[in-house]
Amino acid sequence: MTHLTFEYQSITNIQGPLIFVEGLTAGSLGEMVDVYLPPNGSIGGLSSGERRLGQILQIMEGLAVVQVLEGTSGIDTVSSKIRLRGESSKVGVSIDVLGRFFNGLGKPIDGLSEIIPEVRLDINGLPINPTARDKPSHFIQTGISTIDGLNTLVRGQKLPIFSGAGLPANEIAAQIVKHAKVIGGGPAQQGEQFSIVFGAMGITSREAFFFKKAFEESGALERTVAFINQAEDPTIERLFTPRSALTVAEYLAFEKGHHVLVILTDMTNYCEALREIGSAREEIPGRRGYPGYMYTDLATIYERAGRIKGKGGSLTLIPILTMPDDDITHPIADLSGYITEGQIVLSRPLFRKGVYPPVDVLPSLSRLMNLGIGMGKTREDHRGVADQLYASYAKGRDTRRLAAIIGEEGLSELDRRYLKFAEEFELLFIDQGEADRLIEETLSLGWKLLSTLPKTELIRIKEEFVEKYYEKP
Repeated sequence: MTHLTFEYQSITNIQGPLIFVEGLTAGSLGEMVDVYLPPNGSIGGLSSGERRLGQILQIMEGLAVVQVLEGTSGIDTVSSKIRLRGESSKVGVSIDVLGRFFNGLGKPIDGLSEIIPEVRLDINGLPINPTARDKPSHFIQTGISTIDGLNTLVRGQKLPIFSGAGLPANEIAAQIVKHAKVIGGGPAQQGEQFSIVFGAMGITSREAFFFKKAFEESGALERTVAFINQAEDPTIERLFTPRSALTVAEYLAFEKGHHVLVILTDMTNYCEALREIGSAREEIPGRRGYPGYMYTDLATIYERAGRIKGKGGSLTLIPILTMPDDDITHPIADLSGYITEGQIVLSRPLFRKGVYPPVDVLPSLSRLMNLGIGMGKTREDHRGVADQLYASYAKGRDTRRLAAIIGEEGLSELDRRYLKFAEEFELLFIDQGEADRLIEETLSLGWKLLSTLPKTELIRIKEEFVEKYYEKP
């Protein structure tokens, strides 16, 4: 069957990254197009002009809105043409993607040749059908005590990291890539068939170099595939980056049986790109200028994580976002919290104290924690230890505020012990530097801290575990 090629030379308007094309009758929403610039002095013929990639965003009564991925400079309304590709945006995938670096569109940026794809997949994909979803289970060990011990990441979960400007979210992401491993549930516990897909949006050249160096030095590069969109790259490309990354992750997880951890940073840059495109399209803005469909758009990304019944692999997602002004009620953080299953919140006061990683335990949460811990997964006392550490630290923080008002001399002996517990919890449990802690080490350290409190205060742990693990002074 002969493929029909449709060309149009009817560009009527150019606004930012968008061009408006009249009389377009053959295209479809989301279809990719080639945009040909004027042929630089030659007469006729498309081959002599530069070609750029675009996508149809909207079609209304023969008028199409096309976003140009490499920018619209040099395009004019007289000589420029567009040619329909007849397909949506696709990325070529094969097992050879591991160890490679690509841009947001899936083109190699590591100086190596193009991969030979086993198949080309639509990057838009689909959220997992709820009836086909399997319950997330089994513990993923990140090596970070505040996550593993108190906000456990479970295979198939989506657990975002809420950061702030200047906080070390990138360093934490690199540390997770270096140390993460699945525990239990098959051969992956020995590190087999465990892959990492990294997607970066709007990062600086320095940050891109940092990640590449971190992957190489950690030895994780051979099981990692990275999609990098830098700040100087087209803004439009940021909308493609997470979808390209997730498409490769789905292939590795559900076709090759890998347990895949996907890290996306920074979702704030993604949402800013969404707002910029919405503004260029003259859409009616929603809260704080973001598009009203941002919730739906984010859901199409986050809901691609999970496990599928009958499939051996899994897709676990850690999106990282920067909260403007450290505001957890900001639309990006607010909507992400609704869609995902918890959050890891970074603390500026802890960061100023030199604590790393500066995870604020109290507002952090993993809603699926109970599915990945306990006997046969982590340890029998895990739930009780986590609850008691959280409660004791919360009480210690309250006591710290009280001491600031009445002075430490006005506190009772028990209050002083809680005050000391909060300090030691931050310095010993939260502050671990770049060390890789096993879950056994994390729980043992938790018991060491809890043993500084009277046994009568450990009301959230079963008595049998208190007798077994409590360390006498």
